[in-house]
Amino acid sequence: MEHPFLQKLAQHPLLSDGAMGTMLYAKGASTEQCLEYLVISRPSWVTEIHQAFAAAGADVIKTHSFGANRVRLAKYDLAHKVRDLNFRAVKLVRDVREVTGRSLFIAGDVGPLGARLQPDGPLTPEAARAAFQEQIAVLWEAGADLILFETFGDLAELTIGVQAAREVCDLPIVASMTYNQDGFTLAGQSPGEVIAGLKAAGADLVGINCAVGPAATLETLKRMHQADPEAAFSVMPNAGFPERVDGRFLYPAGPEYFARYVAPFLENGARLVGGCCGTTPMHIRAMRQALDTAWAERSGQPVRTRNGAASYTVLEPEPGLSVSLAGPEDEAGEEGPTPLLQKLRAGQFVISVEVDPPRGFNAQKQIEGARHAKEVGADAVNVADSPMARVRMGALALTVLIQQQVGIETILHFTTRDRSLMGLQADLIGAHALGVRNILALTGDPPSLGDTKESTPVYDVDSIGLVRIIQRFNQGFDPSGREMGRRGHFTIAVACDPTRPNLEEEVDRFHRKVSGGAHFTMTQPIFDPQLWLDFLALYEQRHGPFPVPVLIGVLPLQSHRHASFLHNEVPGITLSPEALERMRKAGANGRQEGVKMAQELLLQLKEAPHVQGVYLMPSFGRYEVACQVLEVLNPVERP
Repeated sequence: MEHPFLQKLAQHPLLSDGAMGTMLYAKGASTEQCLEYLVISRPSWVTEIHQAFAAAGADVIKTHSFGANRVRLAKYDLAHKVRDLNFRAVKLVRDVREVTGRSLFIAGDVGPLGARLQPDGPLTPEAARAAFQEQIAVLWEAGADLILFETFGDLAELTIGVQAAREVCDLPIVASMTYNQDGFTLAGQSPGEVIAGLKAAGADLVGINCAVGPAATLETLKRMHQADPEAAFSVMPNAGFPERVDGRFLYPAGPEYFARYVAPFLENGARLVGGCCGTTPMHIRAMRQALDTAWAERSGQPVRTRNGAASYTVLEPEPGLSVSLAGPEDEAGEEGPTPLLQKLRAGQFVISVEVDPPRGFNAQKQIEGARHAKEVGADAVNVADSPMARVRMGALALTVLIQQQVGIETILHFTTRDRSLMGLQADLIGAHALGVRNILALTGDPPSLGDTKESTPVYDVDSIGLVRIIQRFNQGFDPSGREMGRRGHFTIAVACDPTRPNLEEEVDRFHRKVSGGAHFTMTQPIFDPQLWLDFLALYEQRHGPFPVPVLIGVLPLQSHRHASFLHNEVPGITLSPEALERMRKAGANGRQEGVKMAQELLLQLKEAPHVQGVYLMPSFGRYEVACQVLEVLNPVERP
């Protein structure tokens, strides 16, 4: 089960960001302070730098956690802050990814421990391993997509680090060392020795970074490529040798000069390129253009650029796709049921994948996630409406973008939290005009849970009232009884939660929802099919035959810490003791175990009564991982 980062890297080279330290010093940081503590004391500085590199076209953003291990932090009396600093470092990049809307990979940055190993220093191999494990476990838990070891001069220390990473997580590992101008490491190892040692320890990519500029780096890379012509390498040189001026280091290599080396790097096996000390967003922007041009020449594909900079995917409709899936009604006749409802009525097993809108203006990552879901066989994409009451792009806007540019049916999550009775009706009419027909009627999380606590909730009606409004539209009337000119053609979905402690109350409330005219239901994520069977049995005991098809929520877990967090801190998610225990035992193989558990659940649900589909809920925006759950289905079972 290959990781999305490695899959993408196999398709084309990726561009990493540049020098965090250089940029922080330019902002006024002191060489005497703990730079890693800036994620707490000056988070806006770190965020602005991440944003600048992302805007320049980087595909990979490194977390500001290079020295956030207990050994280095102890020098500042901050050894107790390992978890806090690393978690915050990842979160800052995650926030930037949300705002940019791009499919950025988050590299959990790990540097040397800052003390030499015995017998040359005080650090035992056991202490080194424990320090690496502590830091890497937090980076993994917080949502890093890969672990990047960089600027190591001691192969023995880096080998311990790579082995430690393999013991605590299943993320891809990039292991990079520094080399002198003679092409040997600081400890005298040759490129061939380094490659053999790090690959044996478990590294996916072996790299070179720091110490020297692009010219000397290229010569060392050539030796690495000769030693292992089939290997993939990462390359992140300095911007030349620094000169100290007025207490600051200035680097001579400009962006254009730096960019000239991108093509030679690729010719010698580089798959991940970027910059180290002295490289700014201008360097990365120049590298972006050079990388796109070089790769286009090698692959025979035209260069596609946006705003003259990075070659991001251009968001445009695919050939032959109409702007709306549903389209305007023909004057000669009524519009029929949505394709989704037709499939449910025909007894087909339906698959949807959930997409959370971005926090910023760019929805490229979400568009790509929807496109991937379509490619692997999903019938629909459901778009959340500011979940957990955190401000995001309007769900309706993203829904329309997905329908226009991907050509897949959508399910719009529609809450009553933020809309008055008049606003609810206006937005529903507008959604209908834009071709959005499948509506999940929700009350919505209260603003007190989110990041805009001063926001005032509306709640003129709840989800039950919203169902009735939509049903009246489908009958051709507004809630006051006035004619609408023609009938609406919404497919109405409602939510239910089989994990609620007071199941009778949940069953009765669900009955009121479906009695108002709902066509199907979607559950909160479950991890044991018995929860659904218990809910179903109680409903039929209290209200008779179950009235609608159900799509069960399936959430692939990432790690035991992730599972524990969801279980204890996220409303509406309850894991079974068995699920928690399986994730605990999985240890470093948490992602594979999470997908395996979801696949087992999917196969069990296909045989459960009234279950006519699932909707997959990606963690940390990892659509590829969520869609791996579908691999368990036979091709004939997939749409």
